[in-house]
Amino acid sequence: MIRLHVHLLALTAWMPVVAFAVPPAAESDPVLASLVREALEHNPECARSRAELAAERERIPQAGALADPTLTLGIQNDGFKSIQIGTAETSFWLVMITQPLPWPGKRGLREDVARSAASTAEATVNRLEFTIRAEVERGYVDLLLVRGQLELLGRLEALWREAEAIARARYEVGAVTQSDLVRAQLERTRLVQQRLALEASERSRLQALNRLRVHPLDEPIETPRRISDMAEPKLPSVDEAMADAETRSPDLALARGTVRTAERRVDLARRERYPDFTVSAAIMPRGGLEPMWSANVGISIPIWAGRKQSRAVAESVSLQDAEAQGEESIRQVLRLRTQERLTALEALLKTLRLYREGLLVQSDTAVRSTVGQYKVGKVPFASVLEVMRGLVADEGGYLDTIAQAQRMAIAQRELSLQPTPGIGGGATAMGGGSVPGSSGITSGSARPSGGAAASAAPAQAGSSGSGM
Repeated sequence: MIRLHVHLLALTAWMPVVAFAVPPAAESDPVLASLVREALEHNPECARSRAELAAERERIPQAGALADPTLTLGIQNDGFKSIQIGTAETSFWLVMITQPLPWPGKRGLREDVARSAASTAEATVNRLEFTIRAEVERGYVDLLLVRGQLELLGRLEALWREAEAIARARYEVGAVTQSDLVRAQLERTRLVQQRLALEASERSRLQALNRLRVHPLDEPIETPRRISDMAEPKLPSVDEAMADAETRSPDLALARGTVRTAERRVDLARRERYPDFTVSAAIMPRGGLEPMWSANVGISIPIWAGRKQSRAVAESVSLQDAEAQGEESIRQVLRLRTQERLTALEALLKTLRLYREGLLVQSDTAVRSTVGQYKVGKVPFASVLEVMRGLVADEGGYLDTIAQAQRMAIAQRELSLQPTPGIGGGATAMGGGSVPGSSGITSGSARPSGGAAASAAPAQAGSSGSGM
């Protein structure tokens, strides 16, 4: 019995002192800041997008440039028997320069169209940078989460070692049957399987982060900060969130840019109905005779405007209407996604407070009470195991809810138009799950919204539960 009491004391001492206060907000995370900076600097998709933007900007001066002049060299001669230049007055050499000149205002409008196209390319770069940053932040949260789950699994392993020692001690004195000992050994074996799955998931998350920052895939990343140390996301008002979304959204900026481009194209199409000019000047040397010269001005005659220029105007107007409707559609989707994320974030923050102020406190109290009752023989050993696993399940759910809240805040900063994983989901979206140790500890997490730089989703680890 002395040995049994020693194990009980060790088991009681294992029970964690849960910190229920909100973790202090850190102004910055140097590790995350470094990961984001490296990804934005070295990611080939970002480099490609910036190069395409530079190409678009180079098109602006080209669009406003004059057409190249034409140099014409020729000869005019009287008869076929000999060169009559210098002898016949109508025989001469010809040197002529011809310069096309568009109607005033056309060049400026063409530059405006090219400039608007460059602005849309800039919005595309911003969209990709938003996505890359969000991918890195989500990957970092996922890595912190799985490492937190591994830490919690280590505590669970310590619990089961102590549980096995208690069951063995009671079995040796004949107080319980062998089934308690066998069950404790079975749970410890299951934990080995869960650790293997979590370690594989950690490698997957590490590789995804290293791919984004263009480092060797298996290069280690030290994370001194725990997921529970991350500052709780702020919940802005609906009006603030909507105003911020419409101000910062690259997708909406891209839509506005396409509308401006369409407007400039309409103006240009209307101006194209005006004729263009051609100016030419020539000199005609005649050998010993006085040289001749000529100057000409030509003008195009838009006699086919009914089938060409007028139809081009109608086409541009229709495209402008389409782009305007597209902008409004994007604005509506953006407002919907913003409202969805605010609703989900509010629920997650309430769930976190429920964990800190209710579930974790009550679960810790239940463990201490049940262990105390077990000491005096009022409850069976199975009750002790159940409340212990319940405590670990609640802590795992707490970690998962922290990660879900961080992902939701990241999605709101990303301002993607894609649906956010976790919204409208089941227990996993709220951090709940089955009891760790009985159905497994999983490391599944909501994946990021789609984008050009979406990383490969890490493999799900563990069995069916999502308590962590």
